[in-house]
Amino acid sequence: MTNDTEKYEEKGSDIPKQHQPRQPGLETEMTPQPDSTMEEYHGSGKLESKVAIITGGDSGIGRSIAIAFAKEGADITIVYLDEHEDAQRTKEEVEKCGRKCILIAGDVGDEKFCAEVVEKTISTFHHVEILVNNSAEQHVQESILDIDSAQLEKTFRTNIFSMFHMVKAVLPHLKKGGRIINTTSVTAYKGSPHLVDYSATKGAIVGFTRSLSLQLIEQGIHVNAVAPGPIWTPLIPATFPPDKVGDFGKNVPMKRPGQPDEVAPCYVFLASQDCSYMSGQVLHPNGGNIVNS
Repeated sequence: MTNDTEKYEEKGSDIPKQHQPRQPGLETEMTPQPDSTMEEYHGSGKLESKVAIITGGDSGIGRSIAIAFAKEGADITIVYLDEHEDAQRTKEEVEKCGRKCILIAGDVGDEKFCAEVVEKTISTFHHVEILVNNSAEQHVQESILDIDSAQLEKTFRTNIFSMFHMVKAVLPHLKKGGRIINTTSVTAYKGSPHLVDYSATKGAIVGFTRSLSLQLIEQGIHVNAVAPGPIWTPLIPATFPPDKVGDFGKNVPMKRPGQPDEVAPCYVFLASQDCSYMSGQVLHPNGGNIVNS
């Protein structure tokens, strides 16, 4: 019988060259399909009757988070750009768990849209306890000289401005015990010569997480982050050329990319009462990379 580790190793060793023409990418067009439906995960009521907003929740890590939260008893608002087919599949998976799910499409870089997300969540579920800031984009450039102001602003607007917008919108509705979880990256700690602006946003997210934690801790709201390593998500074939995709994840100690299902349990932990004595911290599911956190 193949255990999960062997399953992930086998899938990670056989990624064919491929490319998608636009971000954030479509999970339906990936080969092999990521493990992002938490099939082997069994909930234990850790998030019973809670409501979570998950940006970038249509596919990849966001999909795994949504399904894991649903298996733990939460209702879900999934925020995504325009990947309607992926989002619909995630909604169906959440509903299979017996939980409610609403889909909201739009640009999280737009402050008004972020306010609308929270308004629709409250009007639907009447409360919210968890915010997962997970949306991101990245663009490969060989030199900083190739990063024009339009790309720089767009990357920062999606990756870090959106977190400010979402937190400002949701904070009036969060009570003691609320959770904010931000997705940063191993690149915040190790850097990336071809993703300079992306890595800079991910470093900013670490500082944002730590500072916001200090600001909100007396209100009983915990703010933490997760810094994934190379995870097989739609953003990868939508970012890198085919040759790079074929070798993706082989430079970490485990010699393979991770699957979204291997990352989602970090978010469950940080969303639940299990992290009652943790705030301002970063978890590192990154294939064995040693980083200074």
